[in-house]
Amino acid sequence: MKPEIYDMPDADVAWCPGCGNFGILKALKMALADLEIEPENLVLVSGIGQAGKLPHYLKGNVYNGLHGRSLSPATGIKAVHPQLTVVDVSGDGCMYGEGGNHFLHTIRRNVNLTNLVHNNMVYGLTKGQASPTSLRDFHTPLQVEGVFEEPFNPLSVALALGAGFVARAFSGDIERTRDIIKKAILHKGYSLVDIFQPCVTFNRVNTYRWFRDNTYYLEDHNPSDRVEAFRRAIETGPYPLGIFYQNPGKKTFEENLSIYMEDERPLHQREIKREAVRKLIQSKKKI
Repeated sequence: MKPEIYDMPDADVAWCPGCGNFGILKALKMALADLEIEPENLVLVSGIGQAGKLPHYLKGNVYNGLHGRSLSPATGIKAVHPQLTVVDVSGDGCMYGEGGNHFLHTIRRNVNLTNLVHNNMVYGLTKGQASPTSLRDFHTPLQVEGVFEEPFNPLSVALALGAGFVARAFSGDIERTRDIIKKAILHKGYSLVDIFQPCVTFNRVNTYRWFRDNTYYLEDHNPSDRVEAFRRAIETGPYPLGIFYQNPGKKTFEENLSIYMEDERPLHQREIKREAVRKLIQSKKKI
């Protein structure tokens, strides 16, 4: 299958020229094509922000939710139709800031979805404020004296909560990002791919060159060793890229739902037991 099957030729792309999001979009299309996932079987869920625009530039089903709340509808979609491929696309502010609580508990539930987080270390849509992943001493129009908080580390948090797949990529390396996204989608259970993505307009520190000079790929690393994965996840100078941890043996959220234990059909394919629904409604009227 060719990546062009996902093209939206009439899309009005709102990203700045040179934005790191373009690399993620291209890598995702290539990964989906390699896996031969038909657009009608794909659901892209997003929140608000520049990252949240990506589903509008790629052919498939789309649910655009509230700021930081995209993982909740993504979980609901998997609950009613587990056979769909669900990819949640968000940014570092949307996912790790406003959506932090949803991020934590989706990991705990081990929903079978892929969580791609565009991490440019700044709020790009709202004109350059510091995000949860902005590095210390990063200066912005609001943080005029520089950021003093410790940056949020999504990889170590995901590992601490038992995430089954934890990885980091760099959008400037499309081929390696493509490979990591493919493996994340193929993983059964929750998959986090934190993607370093330069914001060419509002972050003049963490540029393409900065990411190339301050990252390296994990070599001779055993992704089944959770303790070692955590040790590598807290490295900050330079930052490791690649698959930190993978545990394919965990039972997923959908597998734990009683409605699928004896019947794998999605809910919309099942006959509605109207009498049972009527009795349920009548029982609630008595409360």
